[in-house]
Amino acid sequence: MGKGFAPVLPTGNKAQLKPELPLTSINEIQASLLTYLQDIPDPRVSRTQKHLLTDILVIAVLAVIAGAKGWEDMENYGLSKQSWLSEFLELPNGIPSDDTFRRVFERINPEVLAKVLSQWLPHLIGSLSGEIVPIDGKSLRGSYDRNQGIKALHLVTAWAGEQKLVLGQVKVEDKSNEITAIPALLELLDLQGAIITLDAMGTQTAIINHIQAKKADYVVALKANHPTLYTQVKNWFEQAQAHQFDGIQFSYDYRLEKGHHRLEKRWCWAVPLEAFGGLYQQAQWQGLQSIIMVKRVRHLWNKTTCEVQFYLSSLPADAQKIGNAIRKHWGIENQAHWILDVTFNEDQCRIRSGHSPRNGSLLETSST
Repeated sequence: MGKGFAPVLPTGNKAQLKPELPLTSINEIQASLLTYLQDIPDPRVSRTQKHLLTDILVIAVLAVIAGAKGWEDMENYGLSKQSWLSEFLELPNGIPSDDTFRRVFERINPEVLAKVLSQWLPHLIGSLSGEIVPIDGKSLRGSYDRNQGIKALHLVTAWAGEQKLVLGQVKVEDKSNEITAIPALLELLDLQGAIITLDAMGTQTAIINHIQAKKADYVVALKANHPTLYTQVKNWFEQAQAHQFDGIQFSYDYRLEKGHHRLEKRWCWAVPLEAFGGLYQQAQWQGLQSIIMVKRVRHLWNKTTCEVQFYLSSLPADAQKIGNAIRKHWGIENQAHWILDVTFNEDQCRIRSGHSPRNGSLLETSST
């Protein structure tokens, strides 16, 4: 994860917290999960099917939500909850064994499972209009197999910060990078009205066009991977600051936050695109409305750091709104990725045969 987005620091001001969203009933979760999982083709030979595929998948999803780390945990969860599960699952031959879970998830097409889960989660949370959706990549460090020459699986994930849910996930193919995976992830999701945030890797005109085609807005980091545009924006802001933005229309926001034994000061300037009088290849950035500069000074117990970062956005020049989106981008790291690593021990998981690593990650992220 690049340093282009700052983490959210707790302020302790409960008055600023949004009211909690109403919880979805367990009956609705059960019904919708069963409905969507029925669309997944069964990869098994008919004569070997002692257990229904839907039963296997539902138990696996619920087990992972409860903290299951592997196939044995899924079987144990099913056995301990068999009475309750039998109320809405058929279970013609009881609870599947750990080997059954393993064999099924080795063979299920992960692209199909990803699509189904990405459709199920939005069904539960409704419209993403106004939602800030960070997109970032993560490697499953335990998924490599040195003997087979298999590298660790790298995934790109979309995270709904307010809902605390992973919306979708796409594998980064070997000999490729996140730039090719992000459009595939965007295609899976209904993002109308959402605000997509990306670090500098995703700041590409083709990706911006894709976001706009999905009728979503964007806030993306601008770094030296676009050297001409970056230098132009950097020099412009330096000149504007030297003259205290005299005669320039802009929006400004300042934040002072404390937490985790550190103090952070954050200044945000959002300037309408028109104020720049034309940028390098400006027309290629579809929907571009504002350019943003953020300055951060962090006082730690042993040092003080200072950084300046620039952003491109399709939102109007509102420093408070855009600054909030920039801060919340870090949520995918300190909430989604942190939970997967610390709570689910994703990086320690050594499930690696067939499609198991990808399918296992999909189950974990759907329960995050």
